[in-house]
Amino acid sequence: MPDGDRREAMSNGKRLSYRDISEDILKRIAKRVWEPGALIPGEQALAAEFGCSRATVNRALQDLARAGILERRRKAGTRVSLNPVREARFVIPLVRQEIEAKGAEYRYRLLGCETDKAGEAVADRLGLEKSARMLHVRCLHLADGAPYQYEDRWINPDAVPDVRDAPFDTVSPNEWLVTNAPFSRAEFIFRAARAGAEEAALLGLPEGEAVFVAERLTWLADKPVTFVRMVHPPSHRIVTEL
Repeated sequence: MPDGDRREAMSNGKRLSYRDISEDILKRIAKRVWEPGALIPGEQALAAEFGCSRATVNRALQDLARAGILERRRKAGTRVSLNPVREARFVIPLVRQEIEAKGAEYRYRLLGCETDKAGEAVADRLGLEKSARMLHVRCLHLADGAPYQYEDRWINPDAVPDVRDAPFDTVSPNEWLVTNAPFSRAEFIFRAARAGAEEAALLGLPEGEAVFVAERLTWLADKPVTFVRMVHPPSHRIVTEL
């Protein structure tokens, strides 16, 4: 709920729902009013601010804690998770750690980083106008000098303002975003495809060779954060444990 709408609702005596409070808290986290690891106000203070009961605030905080956005500890208060949601719902792997766990040497190569129009295909996936300007980052991850993953990523600077100053020449967008960009919803797609000319050249494959493709989209509340297409050689596999 926008701040103006929230103030109007309170002035008209309308009680806010726990969903309204959850949305407001998510927006503050996105704007870095409360940064990762920060202690947020207690239930009593939030109830007074929102003009609602502590029970309503408690439900909002519990929902965000179950989603991995917040961490709640008895007598220690409630903090913004250092890596919101990532561990709570699906482990987003750090490519560097993934490669090093195989006993290989990790190397990273930045191929391009520029602000550009999202274009129709990307904009449709994220629910943005096709004229929306996003940060387009392309890079290559290598294991023992051999291509391991080609990463083609679009990042919404409206959702992650700090991305404009991110040091992608030395740190991959995968690693930077896991640490700096919380999200509340994600979509994962895994599929087989055939390498286009650029992908084939970067991965050292014949054009049209089968490749393993993973795509991921994330949002914080209703705001899209990133869309990434990760292309791997056909030998790539994913192993997960429950």
